[in-house]
Amino acid sequence: MTVKLVGINIFPVKGLGGIALDESDTTARGLQYDRRFMVVDHDHEFVSQREIPKMATVWTELIGSQLEIAAPDQESVCVDVQPRSMPTRAVRVWSSHVQAHTVSAEADAWLSDFLGLDVHLVYMPDSAERLCNTDYAKNNEIVSFADGFPFLITNEASLDDLNQKIVASGSAAVPMNRFRSNLVVSGAAAWAEDGWNEITIGSAVFRAAKPCGRCQVTTTDQATGEVRGPEPLKTLSTFRDGDKGILFGVNLVPVKLGAVKLGDRVILK
Repeated sequence: MTVKLVGINIFPVKGLGGIALDESDTTARGLQYDRRFMVVDHDHEFVSQREIPKMATVWTELIGSQLEIAAPDQESVCVDVQPRSMPTRAVRVWSSHVQAHTVSAEADAWLSDFLGLDVHLVYMPDSAERLCNTDYAKNNEIVSFADGFPFLITNEASLDDLNQKIVASGSAAVPMNRFRSNLVVSGAAAWAEDGWNEITIGSAVFRAAKPCGRCQVTTTDQATGEVRGPEPLKTLSTFRDGDKGILFGVNLVPVKLGAVKLGDRVILK
């Protein structure tokens, strides 16, 4: 059976709602515009749905050279999708310290009011270089504000198998958006991704760096911001608990930059 690309997603602001695309260019840091923005607290530490599940209900939209940030019953706020000549501040995402641009006092106020926390929106400029984990990325690959790697790929058949187990245990199936992946494929066998090494999609080539360990964000309904209970982690932990965590999906690094589009054949090695 032919393996095809059936989902392309970017999350311009780390932790906020994503955008489904028909096609995208790949860059050294990830899909174009993916996680170049981040929300930080007054200590300049990143905040995410781990602390504030409500972030899931803030959606984003690319409108020309602007990024719109919106939420239910709120006026939206727009910022430049590539802010320039703004003051910088040192911010932290996990163990990485990055010099990031401040973006907009208006966006800071909007997010602080909606999230109920004093926060700021920051942007990773091209001059910032945040390295991937060198235990798995061997060629000084860089990443945006994603947790650790430029790309995350998931497999529809693996989700189907997981959901069969979840439903058999008496709980409700979960959608793929719980896993906030960039690339979604269909046509592969369940869990075949464990054996993938090199992945070609369109004109882009990727290398599998490591399986993705999952956190409690997967238990948050991405439409409502509500934590729905222990699934999918509860069931995943019964058969996908490895030394790198509870596993679903594969982190990728780029081998050759290019473009991907829905329907592209996926060549696996």
